[in-house]
Amino acid sequence: MTTVDLATFEHLRSAAGQELLAEIHRCAGRESDLALGTRLRRDHPVELVAAAVTQNHLRGLARTKLGDDAQHLYLTHDGLEQATRASVAQHRAARLVASGVERVVDLGCGIGADLVTFARAGLAVRGVEIDPVRAAIAQANLEVLGLPGRVDCADATTVPLEPDEVPFLDPARRDGRGRVFDPERMSPPWSHVTARLDGRAVVKTMPGLPHELVPEGVEAEWVSDAGDLVEACLWGGDLAGVPRRATALPGAATLTGTGEPGEVGPVGRWLHEPDDAVIRAGLVGELAALVGGRLVDPRIAYVTTDASAAHPLMRSFEVLEELPFREKPLKAALVARDVGTLTIKKRGVDVVPEQLGRRLRLRGSQPATLVMTRAADAAVCLLVRPLPRP
Repeated sequence: MTTVDLATFEHLRSAAGQELLAEIHRCAGRESDLALGTRLRRDHPVELVAAAVTQNHLRGLARTKLGDDAQHLYLTHDGLEQATRASVAQHRAARLVASGVERVVDLGCGIGADLVTFARAGLAVRGVEIDPVRAAIAQANLEVLGLPGRVDCADATTVPLEPDEVPFLDPARRDGRGRVFDPERMSPPWSHVTARLDGRAVVKTMPGLPHELVPEGVEAEWVSDAGDLVEACLWGGDLAGVPRRATALPGAATLTGTGEPGEVGPVGRWLHEPDDAVIRAGLVGELAALVGGRLVDPRIAYVTTDASAAHPLMRSFEVLEELPFREKPLKAALVARDVGTLTIKKRGVDVVPEQLGRRLRLRGSQPATLVMTRAADAAVCLLVRPLPRP
């Protein structure tokens, strides 16, 4: 839900509104919010001051997600929440361009963050947004950045498409009561989204999307950025290249496959932690085969190798030795090794690293890293040395 009405937004875009925005930006941090708001309300309508203060605040928050564009864009709280990270949006736009797409229609474009990225990549863009305020904001964001494109205020579920327009959808995962987890309660609902994927279409959705919700013949790409799993992207029609793909940004390292289970074997000298995009895509078995390794357990997302291996879609550790898993002998082993600073990584075992670290009360001088997991269906504790990322 937007927090500004259309008349106030149009006033904000006027010369007076722009002067107010500039003054707030200059004075923010020098005056308290209360003093600044009180002073400005003497000469400006209350709702305009509130809108301008909110814009300045949101632009500051948006810099991490949207980069330098943030200082120029018009934003809403929910629009910023749903906006794609700039690096991820650029990856998607570049893939569309490489696929030969020329025109994109963003069905439910919100404040237009993806429209901006598509237009900057050279695509002809059209946005469709049912909320008149968000539609006006999206149009303004294209214009303020000097980018071509238009935004129609219309219902994205019924608007007709031009023959060469590729639809992009980012179903809203919030409603008036908060975050939505039932795909049919998204806006538009999942049934409408999957109908679009019968042909050329692109859908951004939640990274926790169950595999069974991906339609037959559609490519599902899970994307991480700087180690954070941020989204799943579905590619329909001839835009689909493989059943599953994991992509890690920056660098766009990619792994594709069908989700083969992978060979299982004993822990070797090297242990590898796949990127979350690989894990969520179910491609750990393919990654293990690619680096000449195996899984330590059929249900645990760790890969092990006997020889050193490196890949941008995994983090690697040298296995120094196996330590006792039980707490009392584990503490004795760590004290004997003069360990003081301890990093605990766990997967598939009932351990809370922060609580275990406090209970161990180590006072040594050496740092150490433990991996507590399952191997061959048994709990193990491995003392490891992290290796530099490739």
